[in-house]
Amino acid sequence: MPPTIDAIELRAYRRPLDPPFHASWDPTPRRAHATTVVRVRAGGLEGVGAGDAMLGFAGHEGLFLGRSPLEIERHVAILDNLQFHYGRMWPLEIALWDLIGQIAGQPLWRLLGGSSGRVPLYASTGQRLDREARVAAVRRLQAEGFAAVKLRFFAEDPQDDIATVRAVRDAAPTLTLLCDANQAWRMPWDTRPPWDLKQARRVADALAELDVYWLEEPLGRHDVRGLAELRRQSQVRIAGGEGAREPIELRRYLEHDALDVYQPDVVWSTGVLRAVQIAREVQARGAVYSPHTWGDGLVLLANLHVAAAVSHAPFIEYPYDPPHWTPERRDFILPAPIRADGGHVTLPDAPGLGVALDWDALEEWRVSEEGNPL
Repeated sequence: MPPTIDAIELRAYRRPLDPPFHASWDPTPRRAHATTVVRVRAGGLEGVGAGDAMLGFAGHEGLFLGRSPLEIERHVAILDNLQFHYGRMWPLEIALWDLIGQIAGQPLWRLLGGSSGRVPLYASTGQRLDREARVAAVRRLQAEGFAAVKLRFFAEDPQDDIATVRAVRDAAPTLTLLCDANQAWRMPWDTRPPWDLKQARRVADALAELDVYWLEEPLGRHDVRGLAELRRQSQVRIAGGEGAREPIELRRYLEHDALDVYQPDVVWSTGVLRAVQIAREVQARGAVYSPHTWGDGLVLLANLHVAAAVSHAPFIEYPYDPPHWTPERRDFILPAPIRADGGHVTLPDAPGLGVALDWDALEEWRVSEEGNPL
């Protein structure tokens, strides 16, 4: 008999960033990297997941205690219900899948049907840099073995960002370039409207001339018809969907043929079970499934396992922009950071996610729900 769930615990961690990280999507410098880890114990096994704080979960542990981790369809239905009422709950599903893999004695990527744990990557940059510094940074990434790099828009005038893409293209003519316009969602304080269709089309046309592989989130996330029209008009692929809160949002994109590349994050958007379902639907329509992975090390790891199992994409996101955003900063909750090797990563053969957290070592970064050190 498989073990039943004995305990569920949430722990918050916060690592200061010195120097701060100047994210392209947020003009306020990031002075800390924070995450919430969910720890699920079943018999002598322990599953982990991480990401959002799972606001509103406290008090609902009893819905899972005493049940087998293998009842994943039932658990996902409960998490769906909780997510309707509260915050994102998918870190718990990641921990349950970690347990399922351990019970089965298989790494998650193999358990989900994958034949190889080797995943091709693109380097996903995020630091605000001037043009000359960005060109130099991309050259270093290419020298490390990355065949694809994503650049992010952040200038007030998108023509300035296009000029940076042009400079990078001139410096790296064989590199695959991707661009993120960051128009689909905003930081809480940001009330600026997203680009309209005409602006998005001007940017897409300019990037197509520079042989950019995809343009990510060029319109507001709910502008399904605009995205579909842009996709029909554009010579560059249109990507999006990273933060969709419900499967119906992604299926609406599919119904309208609105995207070439679908990017729902396993931890932020879909959970594992739904990610596999959505990926198969997307790829059956001839589109690309390449999930967003930006977050902590467990967020990246969960997305990589799913991508290794089901994605046909030429590359998967690897948040990396040294020296500003490094594996050590990104993966501080892991016992060792996830490192790329020649533009690829090889996932572990160990069961589940293949990682065991060092809880004692993490005490240095542990904080209360209010963010104060414990």
